Amino acid sequence: MVLGSNNEKMSKSKGNVINPDDIVNEYGADTLRLYEMFMGDYTQDAPWSTDSLRGCKRFIDKVIRLKDKIGDGDGYSKKLEPLIHKTIKKVQTDLTTMAYNTAVSALMILANSFDAEDKITKEDYHLLLTLLNPIAPHITEELNEKLGFTQTLAETPWPTFDEEKTKEDVINLPIQVNGKLRANIDI
Repeated sequence: MVLGSNNEKMSKSKGNVINPDDIVNEYGADTLRLYEMFMGDYTQDAPWSTDSLRGCKRFIDKVIRLKDKIGDGDGYSKKLEPLIHKTIKKVQTDLTTMAYNTAVSALMILANSFDAEDKITKEDYHLLLTLLNPIAPHITEELNEKLGFTQTLAETPWPTFDEEKTKEDVINLPIQVNGKLRANIDI
């Protein structure tokens, strides 16, 4: 159940009802869908937060801006490939277990990693759109079309991951002495 910002059940008599039409008009349907999935554990009540809604809008805007980072290259970027395969695995698992909030979080992490790069491949970007499509179908289909793909994302086969590529070559191991962090070692 979506609660009002005061953590009480939404009710006309309490005056804490949010009109979805107003949200769609101001932020777009995909932003509303994304926010509803990102609010928290699907099985728990969650309070409405306009600030978090704005954060979801910024994420959608980032996904749109990432189109400008597409450079040359085929396949996935080698540097990003482990994260890409982890994200495919995470999103697939989370969508099937209705853990939508963590699926959206994984997509945000992937988008931030793409944004940190100078260039990404067309395949990197297409993967992000494919994984985001069940949650934000309108903007992802539009961006897919702008990339020149003739097949809609809804008809595109779900991406697969390689379990071997989800494993890190280097692990950062924190070292604690008497409960205090003293160092980090890459192994």
